[in-house]
Amino acid sequence: MRIQLPLFTSTGHDAGRSSRAQVTCRYKCGDACRHDPGNRSDNAYFRDVVRTAVSRRSVLKTSAGTAVAGGAASVLAACGESGSGNGTSTTGSATGDALPGMKFAAVPANTEDAVVIPDGYRQEVVIRWGDPVLPGAPEFDFANQTPEAQAGQFGFNNDFAGLIPVDGVPDHFYLVANLEYPTEPFMFTGYQDGQPTEQQARIAMASVGIAVVEVAAQPGSGALTTVVGPRNQRLTASSPFRLTGPAAGTEFVKTSADPAGTTVLGTIANCSGGLTPWGTMLSGEENFNGYFGNASTVTDPKTAGRLARYTFEDDADEHHWGRFDKRFDLAVEPNEANRFGYIVEVDPHDPKAVPVKHSSMGRFKHESANIYVVGSGPGEGTVVAYSGDDEKFEYIYKFVSSRRIKSGLSRTAREHNMRILDEGTLYVATFTGEPVDGSGALPAAGKFAGKGSWKPLLTVNADGTARSYITGMSPAEVAVFTREAADAAGATKMDRPEDIEPNPKTGKVYCALTNNSDRGTDGKAAADLVNPRNENKNGQILEITDDHTGTEFTWELLLVCGDPAAADTYYGGFDKTRVSPISCPDNVAFDPHGNLWISTDGNALDSNDGLFAVALDGDRRGETKQFLTVPKGAETCGPVIDSSRILIAVQHPGELDDHSADNPASHWPDGGNSQPRPSVVAVWRDGGSPIGV
Repeated sequence: MRIQLPLFTSTGHDAGRSSRAQVTCRYKCGDACRHDPGNRSDNAYFRDVVRTAVSRRSVLKTSAGTAVAGGAASVLAACGESGSGNGTSTTGSATGDALPGMKFAAVPANTEDAVVIPDGYRQEVVIRWGDPVLPGAPEFDFANQTPEAQAGQFGFNNDFAGLIPVDGVPDHFYLVANLEYPTEPFMFTGYQDGQPTEQQARIAMASVGIAVVEVAAQPGSGALTTVVGPRNQRLTASSPFRLTGPAAGTEFVKTSADPAGTTVLGTIANCSGGLTPWGTMLSGEENFNGYFGNASTVTDPKTAGRLARYTFEDDADEHHWGRFDKRFDLAVEPNEANRFGYIVEVDPHDPKAVPVKHSSMGRFKHESANIYVVGSGPGEGTVVAYSGDDEKFEYIYKFVSSRRIKSGLSRTAREHNMRILDEGTLYVATFTGEPVDGSGALPAAGKFAGKGSWKPLLTVNADGTARSYITGMSPAEVAVFTREAADAAGATKMDRPEDIEPNPKTGKVYCALTNNSDRGTDGKAAADLVNPRNENKNGQILEITDDHTGTEFTWELLLVCGDPAAADTYYGGFDKTRVSPISCPDNVAFDPHGNLWISTDGNALDSNDGLFAVALDGDRRGETKQFLTVPKGAETCGPVIDSSRILIAVQHPGELDDHSADNPASHWPDGGNSQPRPSVVAVWRDGGSPIGV
């Protein structure tokens, strides 16, 4: 039999649409960059707020030796486009005057097939694709995979990672990890593009979801050892989940297999996430549209329009699960799609607990959800969750719970807290800024800043009743078709809002806006106020000072990413000749000192993706140092930053065009002629000393 191997051309990618390999774009997000955005509303663009002001400010802050004059300033190597960056970086020994948490020698840009870390640090793989998780699961055998084995093993393409202490067991943690998506050509030799066997499809279904793995910290180091035991969990595309909130039990989520509309099988496209103070994990279901086929067969105009708003298209279905499981066939079960796109809450302390999908927090392509608890004042104990909709021209949301947190891990407290995210108000953000005349003059405020407000979409009460704030939409419709509700509320279009996380030291909220190569192209709205460039291929970091429980906030740009030598980049006002170049920020985290850490996805400055530390205050604000890089073809995910260790998830190593399992581009982490395996890695300082001090 003639085997048809996958052929990944670069159509649309060499044209500057995405710096990822096309194979990654196809299997991860249904090649979203190649499609028109789902948001066709006339809402304002965030870029329209202070764009020229940023450009002018950047020129003033760039040293004379690195300023780029005239039109050349906008021609950058960037996310979505091949090119070489000529920025400098802090690659010397240079730790003496650095801030606590950032006292390490920055790792230079590179293209190694390895995790590259600073001198004086060590690393070790914690767990890799195929390693046993559940008792009885076999050791991984690449050539002899089965769905049953994979359902008990660590899954493919790990993304978010977190550590939760095991109650009553010192130095033991639950490692919770999202398993985002399968890339079948890299999972199976001889894979026929678009023609999976049923066995391959079932393995892929078992490879995604969430893993909960007990790990033990090793004395004197930051190493973690896995414990295969009864505390562990593996949730897959077939595991049962309980749907709560206004969507549950409504006509929009009922299917032939679930006429009650309350029990969903599976979680998919689990991207980033967060941890709660009550000891649970939150996981964002992101690119769920890429698992459903036959969108064009849906003839009801309203249903078809709502599917289109979430970018369901026939050619976005790269996995073809609907051939073997009809719930993924929209011609058979159009409502099944409405059962994905939620924040999932998992209790690692109770393997028997059924995880929950919270429709009160809205349905969209959740990158993550991260929690802030109001510490004092009238709102003391109020829980606020922030989340971004990761697609170009989509929105930023927050959910303010009406149920106050109870401290402790008692059964009473846990039962109370597990319902916190079912009751409260869902908001969407609008942004404004001082008007400018387009000449490049600084705004009157002298910084890239403005104001914003939160528009209410939905309130869910303790008794289960709910109120919609959108005319013509019921509470259930707002919960299920949240993008449509946010359009009506006049939300501001953003450049792919990904991870959003409050700084536990200051309460300020930081959002990674990864990129948007469509800005100002093909008749789409141009950037004329808020960001420095059309065709935003490098992204930026947004800093929000929020009232948390209120409806007003102020904002400022911390970073406008890209080549530091370009005039239209900005590193918080810090000397750009002394920073590590960063592009395409994705996930964010904070160290114990309050520094921001950023992982990247799609670095196109001719180097591998990495993990960066950024100073937030004083005269070092904007200082950016690269702590590590991941292997070629990989994305940096996670991360977890504490004083003892840094934990990252290395996603899709070796996932490059013109390569597959038959012709691997990477042999990380096992070396030799091995297949690349997505893995979680721990990094710690020699002797177990605190990180970065």
